Amino acid sequence: MTYARIIGTGSYLPKKTLTNTELERMVDTTDEWIFSRTGIRERHIAADDEKTSDLAEHASRRALDSAGLQPADIDLVVVATTTADQVFPSVACLLQDRLGIHNGGPAFDVQAVCAGFVYAMDLANKFIQCGVVGRALVIGAETFSRIIDWTDRETCVLFGDGAGAVVLEAAEQPGVVSTHLHADGRYHELLAVPTGVSINYKQVLKGEAYTQMQGSEVFKFAVKCMVDVVDETLSINRLNKSDIDWLVPHQANSRIIAATARKLSLSMDKVIVTVDRHGNTSAASIPLAFDEAVREHRIVPGDTIIMEGFGGGFTWGSVLLRM
Repeated sequence: MTYARIIGTGSYLPKKTLTNTELERMVDTTDEWIFSRTGIRERHIAADDEKTSDLAEHASRRALDSAGLQPADIDLVVVATTTADQVFPSVACLLQDRLGIHNGGPAFDVQAVCAGFVYAMDLANKFIQCGVVGRALVIGAETFSRIIDWTDRETCVLFGDGAGAVVLEAAEQPGVVSTHLHADGRYHELLAVPTGVSINYKQVLKGEAYTQMQGSEVFKFAVKCMVDVVDETLSINRLNKSDIDWLVPHQANSRIIAATARKLSLSMDKVIVTVDRHGNTSAASIPLAFDEAVREHRIVPGDTIIMEGFGGGFTWGSVLLRM
């Protein structure tokens, strides 16, 4: 059987940071209020001339360097994003060209919001398992600040911009052990940008396509779904909680992360947390946190890891992998 193994990681954060203290001057909030409810101290914000594809390119090149590969070695490009540069073509196609990958391999975007990177990993893994491609570049990249109402203190304190990437390669040993994806569209109104090309499009033209969220309801569903998907992952693979070296969750909110770990009886020492410095970077949050842990030598070869994400839709899922 063919498996997909991670052989390189990379990430990128815009240079500009926005601290809670700076937000105090923008909306009716305080550093203490933000940190006590979210665990966030600061977030990175893309420059006016920085696009999602720019962030994705930086992260991708670092992942390729880490893997010791050239862009031409990549057969498949999958980008998880909610904030594409334009309606079409996809960020993946734009990135494919910018990297100089001109071998005719497939390239496409995945839109599952904060669970997007998990969805993208599932798809790339299946391409490799089926023998269609030998190497894949999987990216989560967002300029989420572009769809935030900076006068809404309930949402503007949460989100940031960034990108993370991994290189997957076909191997005889896992690698990606299993993936588990879910969605339930009944709850689409609880977390959404209710504008787009075919609905309320005039708001898009006026630059009013903003994220709306019913925070308490999203919190409850997020904790339940993230606990359930870890339990599902362990059960299907006949593993115990003690078999997991690291949990790399979507970095939405420190309270969600802590509540998930508590319900799983998992020590926070085994959980990768970057939300305090990155904020919620949507599809970029998992690969950003993962790359940081790899480069700091916390995650090392032989470790067993669960990635898990939860996003609007609702969408959620997990990836079980071995380094």
